[in-house]
Amino acid sequence: MAGAIASRMSFSSLKRKQPKTFTVRIVTMDAEMEFNCEMKWKGKDLFDLVCRTLGLRETWFFGLQYTIKDTVAWLKMDKKVLDHDVSKEEPVTFHFLAKFYPENAEEELVQEITQHLFFLQVKKQILDEKIYCPPEASVLLASYAVQAKYGDYDPSVHKRGFLAQEELLPKRVINLYQMTQEMWEERITSWYAEHRGRARDEAEMEYLKIAQDLEMYGVNYFAIRNKKGTELLLGVDALGLHIYDPENRLTPKISFPWNEIRNISYSDKEFTIKPLDKKIDVFKFNSSKLRVNKLILQLCIGNHDLFMRRRKADSLEVQQMKAQAREEKARKQMERQRLAREKQMREEAERTRDELERRLLQLKEEATMANEALMRSEETADLLAEKAQITEEEAKLLAQKAAEAEQEMQRVKATAIRTEEEKRLMEQKVLEAEMLALKMAEESERRAKEADQLKQDLQEARESERRAKQKLLEITSKASYPPPVSSSTTALPPDVPGFGLIGESLSFDFKDTDMKRLSMEIEKEKVEYMEKSKHLQEQLNELKTEIEALKLKERETALDILHGENSDRGSSKHSTIRKPQAQGRRPICI
Repeated sequence: MAGAIASRMSFSSLKRKQPKTFTVRIVTMDAEMEFNCEMKWKGKDLFDLVCRTLGLRETWFFGLQYTIKDTVAWLKMDKKVLDHDVSKEEPVTFHFLAKFYPENAEEELVQEITQHLFFLQVKKQILDEKIYCPPEASVLLASYAVQAKYGDYDPSVHKRGFLAQEELLPKRVINLYQMTQEMWEERITSWYAEHRGRARDEAEMEYLKIAQDLEMYGVNYFAIRNKKGTELLLGVDALGLHIYDPENRLTPKISFPWNEIRNISYSDKEFTIKPLDKKIDVFKFNSSKLRVNKLILQLCIGNHDLFMRRRKADSLEVQQMKAQAREEKARKQMERQRLAREKQMREEAERTRDELERRLLQLKEEATMANEALMRSEETADLLAEKAQITEEEAKLLAQKAAEAEQEMQRVKATAIRTEEEKRLMEQKVLEAEMLALKMAEESERRAKEADQLKQDLQEARESERRAKQKLLEITSKASYPPPVSSSTTALPPDVPGFGLIGESLSFDFKDTDMKRLSMEIEKEKVEYMEKSKHLQEQLNELKTEIEALKLKERETALDILHGENSDRGSSKHSTIRKPQAQGRRPICI
């Protein structure tokens, strides 16, 4: 009895020790995951679990987003998950998204998974028109997106219509021009074909390098009012704070770079920006909700911290990640080169095989023709031999008749003709017999000459037959023993039938000299990229000119018109930020 009570107590204590859990669903840009979380978990516990699952180390760019009454919010790391104002209905859903954006994607994004997540998020924002993108840049970005998904362009595989089901361009761009889907696909494919040799991560990085120069890239917009009650927009991004007109999200009226801001604070719904230069007036504004002010402050603190972090030496963790990324990039580059060499050797081996097969087929055809010629020669020789035999028999028969005629002439001469008439008749018969014998002799001689000629023709036919047999023997010998091929052209991959390939094992030893050489190559690539940028801009201008005639002016949006005006003035995202800085010593009047 006591044992049963003890076992029940032990079971109940174990039952009490098991922590209570709840289900969480995490939605990334390309997947969904579910986790069982303990009730006591804080935001950092869940966030770290997601990052470990994804293999993500550059965690400072990302966060877990949720929505409260049509307002975006981010999970706080030091607060319990269930203490947030989230739905208690399981599974609790969070979106794993980029919260902060880099100034320079190529220099700051180290891991391939980080680059991929940024690529997917920025691409979706462009297609959803949350980031304005001009038409010619949209086509170029679409070509890099196709390269990232499909790899190198192959006309035999990527035939017309293969992009029919892909969403590659913003609907605003498609509606702005009188162009069919086939016409857009043709222009995207023409640029897609030029990206041959780029791996997926390289194509995605090229996409981000172009997208980061768009005016609305990485900017979070908030509706605010200044002290006069004027409605404005506040933009928060990696470079600083920007004040916009509600009708113009491309060009800020004034900007506050992070290095020129002394303090940011809010009280209730009033927000205060204090510039570093005390001669510049303090800028104050109000937002409609206290929750929005908290979100603005979070984004300001996070972006400011990253801004200052970029201008300091990299931490040991970042240095290790960059070193590993460089080694991985070098390894992938060598692997791609090895695969390219193997592909080239395979193609050369296939060409050699095709050439040998073509040569073998040609030799077989020549052998067949020689064999047919030999058969015809043998038939001709048999016919000539048969004709010569017939002619020889006719000659013998004529000679026999000539002998019989001679005997008849001797018999007639020996016969005594008593009367003169008989004698004359006999002389006449003798004369006729002599004439007949002479004709018979001439005919016999002619037949003998013809027989000799036929014998000579027979000899020539047999000589032709001998030469034909000799040629057939030579051709057969060539087909049986093909000429030797040098090892450089017959070294074939293992999967090519009929050929052998001795593979060489490659070892990678990344020494200091190798890394210095790799660094020099990277610098060289940067110089080449700057040279290509001018060519790229010329291509964009050429495409813009080409499709300008098909534009429907009445369908232009306000952002299209503003972008055109900025392009005519030659202003860009960076020039509009530098311009307010140069003029920032004057009092602020908005």
